[in-house]
Amino acid sequence: MYQIVADEADFLVIAKSHDVHFHSQDGTAGVMAKVEQDRGIKLYSVHRLDTLTSGLLLFAKSSGAAAEFTQLFTEHKVQKYYVAIAKGKPKKKQGSIVGDMAKSRRSMYKLLRSKDNPAVTQFFSQSVAEGVRLYLLKPLSGKTHQLRVALASIGVPILGDRLYGGGEADRGYLHAFCLSFTFQGKAYQYTQYPSHGIEFTTPGAVKQLQVWAEPERLDWPKRQ
Repeated sequence: MYQIVADEADFLVIAKSHDVHFHSQDGTAGVMAKVEQDRGIKLYSVHRLDTLTSGLLLFAKSSGAAAEFTQLFTEHKVQKYYVAIAKGKPKKKQGSIVGDMAKSRRSMYKLLRSKDNPAVTQFFSQSVAEGVRLYLLKPLSGKTHQLRVALASIGVPILGDRLYGGGEADRGYLHAFCLSFTFQGKAYQYTQYPSHGIEFTTPGAVKQLQVWAEPERLDWPKRQ
């Protein structure tokens, strides 16, 4: 369900497995409750990952630390980077995806042409196999389903993301890859490579993930 990445005085960083709920539901403990049970401590949620998404997840260990982290997230001072896989040819291979988001049918969201309070996602992509591309995603906002909607909007829904039209696969191919922030004057950076999923572990994908190992150093596209 998860593994511990870092256990600091004020916070805990874990790597969540794919297809694991964040919140408890249907009588089953979510990942946060499971970590609390296993370690005998109370945790405070400061951000979350969708059920299909694997990767880095941070919990505060006190209400005070939670308030500080919430402020950092609100001010976009916690930078998250994700990797995803999709099949097909995108409308563009790198750049920015910008637009307001609105609720759509079922539990879906959609990207609008308006930009009053937009979701902003910068991205690179690279072909890693015939008809398969790996995407490195840098969200500059924190909207629900933002990355899933962003890739669907350029014609390449995330592989295994059935809600947004992604093809059938052994998992949903979205992973929280890197997390960086400064907390109480100290800089922290964590990287967690995806370890599950056929497409994430092909030679082409593994090689490209290594190229992107320090995403903050890349020459990111300018916001449009």
